[in-house]
Parts: sequence; C-alpha cells; structure tokens
Amino acid sequence: MLLALLALAATAGAAPAGPDSASAKRVIYYYQTQYNNGIYVSLSPIWETLNPATNKPYVTDVMVAAFHLGYDTTGAPYIHLNDDPPSDPMYTTMWQEVATLQSYGVTVRMMLGGAAQGSYADLFSQWSTFYPILQGTLQQYKLNGIDLDIEEDVTLANAEMLINQLNTDFGSQFLITLAPVASALWGGANLSGFSYPQLYQSSVGPKIAWFNGQFYSGFATLSSTTDYDRVIQFGYPPNKIVAGMIANPADGSGYVAIKTVANTVNSLVSQYPHFGGVFAWEYFNAAPGGISDPIEWALDMAKAMQ
Repeated sequence: MLLALLALAATAGAAPAGPDSASAKRVIYYYQTQYNNGIYVSLSPIWETLNPATNKPYVTDVMVAAFHLGYDTTGAPYIHLNDDPPSDPMYTTMWQEVATLQSYGVTVRMMLGGAAQGSYADLFSQWSTFYPILQGTLQQYKLNGIDLDIEEDVTLANAEMLINQLNTDFGSQFLITLAPVASALWGGANLSGFSYPQLYQSSVGPKIAWFNGQFYSGFATLSSTTDYDRVIQFGYPPNKIVAGMIANPADGSGYVAIKTVANTVNSLVSQYPHFGGVFAWEYFNAAPGGISDPIEWALDMAKAMQ
C-alpha cells in the first residue's frame, strides 16, 4: 500500500489537468427532494441570492438526483428521475428553473446511480439499449454534465468505457465527475468495485473534471482536515477533490455541525489555495437554514472559502 501511495503521488503531476482544471472553491448542491410533503422545492433562492462581488449566484453547480436505469414491469427499458420519468409533468417547473440557473452560469448535471443499485449493471449488460437512453436524456434537458455515483460493483474497464463514450459524444466542455466515498480515493473502503487511484491515473483521468468525495457515513469526516489531507497526500490535486457533507442530520449518517465544517473548510483553503470546494447532500433542508432557508448553507461555505 505504501509503495502504491508513493507511486501515485510521484506520477499524479504527470497526468494532464483535464477539464475545468483552473476552477476551485465550488459550492455544490445535490437536489434529490424535488417535493417535500407534496410541495415543490424551488431552486429560485439560488439565483435570488447573488454574490455582490460577482453578481452571480454563490452556488456553482447543482446535481439533479437521482437518475436510474432499469426495466419496468412490462419489460420496457426506462430512465427515471427518482420514481418517475423526467418528462413527467411534475418536473416541468423544475426543468424551467434548471434553464434559469444555467442562464446565471450555474452548471446543472445529472446524478446517475446512488444507493439504489442496478443502474450500472443494466447499463453495462445492455449497453446498446441503455446508453442511447442516457445520451438522449442528457441532450433533451441540455444538461451540462453527469455525476457518476457508482455504489455497485463495476469493472475499471467499464468505468473507462463510459467516461470515454461520454467524452466522445459530448466534448470537453461536458463535465464528468464521480462521487466516491472519500476513503475510496486513498484506496480504502470503496462501494464501486474498481480502484479510483487506478482510474485517475488511467488514460481517462484527464477527462474527469473532479471527484465529489463523500466525507460522511463512516467513510470519512470533515470534523477536521485529516481525511481531506489524506486524500491529497495520496497524490490528487486539491482542485480535483470536492469535500462533500451531509447537510442535515435527517439526511444520513455522519453529520457534522455546519459551523465545525466551515472551520475545517477555512483551514483547508488556507492550506490549499486551489481547494476544490464543497457539496451538500442535500439542498431542500440544508442546515443551518433548513427547509425555510436552504441557501444559507451556500453563503456560509462561500464565506469559509474566502
């Protein structure tokens, strides 16, 4: 393991920087709860809260979650956003708001996969069926990229194939990110089946915009800088590693008080001037503002990264 660590650290600088290499200090929301108790959760606070220094939103990216691939009860292949087709009328307002966000310079992407397993198994076993469905959905909704949240066993070769095909079809401005549990980035506990250090050092490494590391659920924590430091010491450039957090204790395990995380983030920015940024799982009830003011998290994180 030590030899592998040293080898990765020694060679990391040799890999081309890839897309979006100059960007850092991203502020990212995952947006899975589109309806809370039957009430639509609007994205409008993001563009209604502008940074006076830039006249742009504090938020840089929104991940629309979670998209799934599979077969319905009749055996027909589908892509769903949570439990419904993305074309369902329940999402009409959301897609309108997505276009508005994009007009303000916020990138909006599809998150594919997550805790509900099976999307990648179906994609790779029935590639000619499901890849065109995936490609067509990305095109139809004019999404700026894709976030691959692979929480099922996938081979390194298949992960590389998907990244290569997306890059070929959509070009270098299309952002391809991955969302591993943070420990997977240093070769520890991993839900994806393949090695992230090997993926990053492979020929597709330069096509990966960055990694959205899950620093929670027992895999890592942002209670201090220790786990983020461990990822960077393994050889990744700081601008390639976004530090992700559970933003409300109701949304998962491993919640750390936002004030504590803000202190950690502030320390990381001091240590790494090109710190990759932060993400919140998830938007609708992000602390400290909660359901009534989820945008407050973005302001607090932007302040911590100044």
